[in-house]
Amino acid sequence: MRSTKRALRFMILGMACFVSGPGVAQGDFPYDRELVLDVAPMRGSKRIPNLDIRSNGAVEIELWCNKVDAQLVVAGDTLTVLAGPQTNRPCSPGQSQGDADLLQALSEVTNWRWQGDVLVLVGPKPLRFRLATN
Repeated sequence: MRSTKRALRFMILGMACFVSGPGVAQGDFPYDRELVLDVAPMRGSKRIPNLDIRSNGAVEIELWCNKVDAQLVVAGDTLTVLAGPQTNRPCSPGQSQGDADLLQALSEVTNWRWQGDVLVLVGPKPLRFRLATN
């Protein structure tokens, strides 16, 4: 009876690890991950800004219309985003303004933290990103 209960506990623990998948520990910065801004798409578009973060801190930022390559500098819970020039895609005025607003907010980020399963980039305008599920 005892060995059956023990085996059942191990099986449940194993299933919990499998179901949760390869997540990120709450104290870890999500290197080698893709994160999606926690917002609805703009009217007339399915596109949502996202971050593709590499292990060396290089990040590809897909904005509402354009794209920017940047570098993240992470030290403890502090974060600095150093963005390069953006691409020059044809954008609607709303998308262009959205790109400018998001880049401004990213440039003002000072810290990061986990809030449940959401990565919060802290600055004058906090930004919430979820791990991509695709």
